[in-house]
Amino acid sequence: MSNKKIEGVLTAIVTPVDADDRFHEKSFREQVERQLAAGNGIFCGGTNGEFFALTESERLAVAETTVDQVRGRAPVVGHVGENSTAECIRMGRRIAAMGVDAVAAITPNFVPLSQDDLVWHFTAIADALELPVYLYNIPARTGNTIAPETALRLAAHPRIAGIKDSAGTYESLKGFIDAARQAEDFAVFNGPDSLIHQGFVEGCAGAVSGLANVAPREINAIWSQFRTGDVEASRQAQEVVTRLRESLYKVAFAPAVVKRAVRLLGFDVGNSKYPVRLSAEQDEAIRQVLRDCAIQP
Repeated sequence: MSNKKIEGVLTAIVTPVDADDRFHEKSFREQVERQLAAGNGIFCGGTNGEFFALTESERLAVAETTVDQVRGRAPVVGHVGENSTAECIRMGRRIAAMGVDAVAAITPNFVPLSQDDLVWHFTAIADALELPVYLYNIPARTGNTIAPETALRLAAHPRIAGIKDSAGTYESLKGFIDAARQAEDFAVFNGPDSLIHQGFVEGCAGAVSGLANVAPREINAIWSQFRTGDVEASRQAQEVVTRLRESLYKVAFAPAVVKRAVRLLGFDVGNSKYPVRLSAEQDEAIRQVLRDCAIQP
């Protein structure tokens, strides 16, 4: 089991594709380097990586390429979530073998699950793998919510290292932070980009940021300023990010708008893998947001 402490900003990195909608390895490596230069770790194959639209071979290629490009310079967390517990374990073993520092598993979707069901699911995954496992809570997308009490139950497992909470509210995040205070070595990672600073103030170990694809330096500044003790500078950095997020998400929703903004910054990341295509008017609105917020490549 990896002993590397994971903290700070992890970018939920986009998955570039070529004109034929296939994984674009060269462009992906460029995006990984861009994040490393800003001081960010990598969360690969997540929501902003469009895991739900990738083939199995693409998901494996994303994880393998990430580990190869990072070469130990920053933490790498690979997403292994599937609707089937057995498939989570199978994917987890394959991605773990590539050398990631940890894996994360989203809650299954489509079928409503009880909290006991979720405990069984995540316990089975952690029992089967030999590296840290993070829970991934994003109920608006999956329809299943991990309760803070359930996270606390799961925190007793020696390989369940923490949770990424993308429920989108301060109340949800605070519930997990309060639960983590009752556990040993259980880390909370914030998902919503609007709550990064507040998460650090409250005790989050880090943030998993989709918007860091667009603004890697600006997102990292929230963490780097906080880490050095300049809480006010961290808060001010958050204000810039919050304005960017609110303006960008008025144009279209993530992850499509995030990937499009990266493309409009001049990077060859292609279109979304799922069937969303933005109009010329939306492109111009995104360009205006980037100008207004002074976001540079």
